[in-house]
Amino acid sequence: MLKCRRCGTKRLWKLQSGKIRCANCKTSFRPRIGGVYVSQRILKAVIVEFDLEHSTNVILERCAISKYKLLKLLTALRTEMTKDIPNVFSGIVEVDETYVGGKWKNKRLITRKIAQRPKRGRGTLKQPVFGILCRGGQVWAELVAGVEAEDLQPLIERKVIRGSTVCSDGWRAYTGIAMKGYVHRLVDHGKEQYSDHRGSHINGLEGFWGYLKRKLVARGGIRVQRLHLFLGEYVWRYNHRKLPHKQRIKSLFKLLTSVHY
Repeated sequence: MLKCRRCGTKRLWKLQSGKIRCANCKTSFRPRIGGVYVSQRILKAVIVEFDLEHSTNVILERCAISKYKLLKLLTALRTEMTKDIPNVFSGIVEVDETYVGGKWKNKRLITRKIAQRPKRGRGTLKQPVFGILCRGGQVWAELVAGVEAEDLQPLIERKVIRGSTVCSDGWRAYTGIAMKGYVHRLVDHGKEQYSDHRGSHINGLEGFWGYLKRKLVARGGIRVQRLHLFLGEYVWRYNHRKLPHKQRIKSLFKLLTSVHY
């Protein structure tokens, strides 16, 4: 919610010049998004290019905006996208974890010489990600410190309503979920079991992991400190993938203009 920078009141009105005036102290100022001021015309143009997944260089060529302002806007937009997620899930949900990070062949030569090649899957040194997908609905994902029960089960309790059906693989971190008020169904991937007659599977979430990793590979190198922003972006894109292009633009514009900095 936009507030006056001087007195903090929310009683404001918009002037023809594009500025905002406070009804209390009469201060006039321009609203800032991501710490910078841009006109709505340029902001909409940036959002259109962003929704089409164009690179930063392409957006700079097509929009009259400096690189500094563009990076500030994109950071603010991704930050708001990470917040636009379901609060809780119910019904039949799938839970799973995966790992993201650069390929070994793309590491620096000095790193490959002094370090051992990391193993794949559980036990790797890559960043673990935990996700929850509601059947026929949306997905949520978050970077986690570990993949043991003390790391994952509190997230399930926070995001999934008790009484829901939780589908998982046979990883030990999910043992005991049934004792916490959930119906737990699992498939044993180690025995090449990927589904059963009750519809127990995590194929939907596995599909999202594939989508996420393809997008991250296409993006190229991402700093670890900014990985959560790109994870939030692709979770949002996946959840809104069925919306028309114009509707997604409206949603992104509303997200970005609802919070002023």
